[in-house]
Amino acid sequence: MGDNTVEATDQNFTEIVGSSTPTLVDFWAEWCGPCKMMNGPLEELAGEKSGKLTVAKLNVDENQQTAMSFEVMGIPTMIIFQDGVEKTRLVGAKSKAQLEEAISEFV
Repeated sequence: MGDNTVEATDQNFTEIVGSSTPTLVDFWAEWCGPCKMMNGPLEELAGEKSGKLTVAKLNVDENQQTAMSFEVMGIPTMIIFQDGVEKTRLVGAKSKAQLEEAISEFV
């Protein structure tokens, strides 16, 4: 995890996404090249939107229950939650500009 992101797990997931502050959850795995490409843009976004957006990372290999419950079939998958409800889903590596556009209606 970076300095600005939080680690999501099967145990704390509901608490993290249940906030009224929008939460972008990155479903990733250590072996996934495109997932690693997302680390920089997500860390930057988390720093720039601190207090307005939470960026969490959930390792799908270590937290399979949550990944399965949200039917995450490919990674990276990024889901934006607000008040515990899925609002937007992005699949595949995205640019920082694409991420900013996806969160713009929530922050």
